[in-house]
Amino acid sequence: MWISLLNSYSFLAFCAYLIDYIFGSIKLKYHPVVLIGKFISFFERHFYKDSIKAGAIIFIITNLLALCFVGFISIILPKIYWYVFEIGLSGILIANNMLYKEVKKVVLSDNPRQKLRYLVSRDVDSLSESDVYKACIETYAENINDAVIAPLFYLLLFGLWGLVVYKCTNTLDSMIGYRNARYEKFGKISARADDVLNFIPARLTALIVLFVNKKLNYIKNISKLSRYYTSPNSVYPIGAFAYSLEVCLGGPTSYFGKVVFKPTLGFNKCKLDESDVFRALRQKNKIDLAIVLILVLLVIIENWRIFIR
Repeated sequence: MWISLLNSYSFLAFCAYLIDYIFGSIKLKYHPVVLIGKFISFFERHFYKDSIKAGAIIFIITNLLALCFVGFISIILPKIYWYVFEIGLSGILIANNMLYKEVKKVVLSDNPRQKLRYLVSRDVDSLSESDVYKACIETYAENINDAVIAPLFYLLLFGLWGLVVYKCTNTLDSMIGYRNARYEKFGKISARADDVLNFIPARLTALIVLFVNKKLNYIKNISKLSRYYTSPNSVYPIGAFAYSLEVCLGGPTSYFGKVVFKPTLGFNKCKLDESDVFRALRQKNKIDLAIVLILVLLVIIENWRIFIR
């Protein structure tokens, strides 16, 4: 019975989410995502070329190395210890609580603009106070997908293997997936792969956020405006938060000295303050409850034979 349950991806996802929920951001000297980031930086320093081919190579090697490591561990560990490792690593790779704490630190900081610099890729020096708070909500919304929903989605589909590929791809995108002179070609494969992997999760994130706020009808507004955004995915979670909180998000934003013009998402309150960020952060309780209920339902559906014995 228990072996069958431990082989279940839905049970794995449930346990991983529970670990992150209970223990929060587990502090490790060598966090897996940090190690992935260090390898990407090493490769870029020594093998960078302004070409799509070089970008394809770093994408393939990063994912292969991570998968080979997981495969090696799965071979050398006895089955029961592999289950422990699998659940533990999956829990570490879900960053729900870490995301919440990092955004909260920005708002509580004496210098929110300076603190925000470490969370976003946009230019922060010229941001107004309202724009700083808007950026906090946007990065929280976007990372609900990147750090929570998408990792769970691939964990449910492919187990730890799928989660590792997603985290490698997402880390590559966050480091080299920019449309500027240095990364336009080198980061193209990573950026496109991240777009593909986030296509379904981003829309699921929007549906969950809108559902828990009883505003599912606004998914049509987000879908219509998404065609005007260069990112095919981030508009969905950001839009869901905008309409749920009844605030204005999106709009023109400066990245690397270049202003990107985007339509505004949401309505009502356009001059934001710290109370709006705290309202966004309070969404965590609703989202947590929805995710837990979904995971419990999936565990029951996948393992129904166990529960009726």
